[in-house]
Amino acid sequence: MNARPRTIVVIAPLRHPIREPHAGGLEATVWDRVRVLRDRGHRVLLCAVEGSQFQEDAPPEFRLPAVVWPDETEATDSTFPPGHLERAVPALEDALDYIRRNADTIDVVDNHSLHPQPLTWAERLGVPVVTTLHTPPLPRLVEAARAAADPGRFLAVSAYTAAEWREHGVGALVMPNAIDGNRWLLGPGGRDLVWFGRIVPEKGLHLAVQAARLTGRVLRIAGRVGDIPYFQQHIRPFLGDGADYLGPLGQPELARLVGGSACALITPLWEEPFGLVVAEAMATGTPVAAFDTGGIGEVAGTASAVRLVPMGDVEALAEAAEQLASDRGRHRQRRRQARAAAVARFSLDRRAAELETVFDLSATTFDLSATTARPGADAWV
Repeated sequence: MNARPRTIVVIAPLRHPIREPHAGGLEATVWDRVRVLRDRGHRVLLCAVEGSQFQEDAPPEFRLPAVVWPDETEATDSTFPPGHLERAVPALEDALDYIRRNADTIDVVDNHSLHPQPLTWAERLGVPVVTTLHTPPLPRLVEAARAAADPGRFLAVSAYTAAEWREHGVGALVMPNAIDGNRWLLGPGGRDLVWFGRIVPEKGLHLAVQAARLTGRVLRIAGRVGDIPYFQQHIRPFLGDGADYLGPLGQPELARLVGGSACALITPLWEEPFGLVVAEAMATGTPVAAFDTGGIGEVAGTASAVRLVPMGDVEALAEAAEQLASDRGRHRQRRRQARAAAVARFSLDRRAAELETVFDLSATTFDLSATTARPGADAWV
């Protein structure tokens, strides 16, 4: 039985619409969050970039301006085009003011914005605010969280990320991201390797291409180009020579691609806050060879279908991928076990039920931040 219905405002980041094909793991997480909360009977109002799904009943103030690059060849995920924030931030403030003016009709704000404004407004909204920390500590968010008398409650997507933020004085309860096992289905496997995600320098696709060439297997690539100069210089020259770029794919097609692969290569060159692609690949039964950095090891857990190697070690990655891809003896059993482990640990419905509990606690004087100060208390699951 689900918890009582609530009215929840979900605030998305300012950069990409919340729709398929997903711009990245953060956008996919917000999309799933809205969908599952609605399925559980809640009224969810999405504040997001125009062009997002799920905004049919949102007030006009919740439609934020889209990012438009005058020159698409300069587009990156780490900068905004000139003048965008001068339009986007006032629009976000209009949305926050709508929440303040309608506080008696809203139960909670579920904040995923990477901009500090929702934190600076939290104490005057008149509505509990729960903020999920999806990134390493961002200076402006840290400053806003520490300066506000009541910035709300914080969740972190991994214990690694929670520890990073705690070092900056921001306590958070750990609530890992989730996957929908009804959409990420068990696949048959195959011979080729797969890499999927945002195509930006810190995701290390160029090293996955090198590792695949060492194995002699084809690498199939899916994802949105989030840094066009990087793609043009480091990826495009190698396409067609054992590496095929399929573009950004909708979730059903992406799940079929991943589930039909021998092994997924996951190559972050930064301290990955979570690593949703690890859980997604495992849910299809596809084994994972990955760089061990940030929260990747937490997502992998003790799964035998995941091999972790030092970050940047291309030869070790290729060796791990080939071992996993060539292990045909327990092929079907291993895939089923990988899926079972992923679904058990990262169930979307289970996470939604836990989130409902957090929303209830946030409406009281219960201090989630203080909870994380006690040893062993910063793991929700």
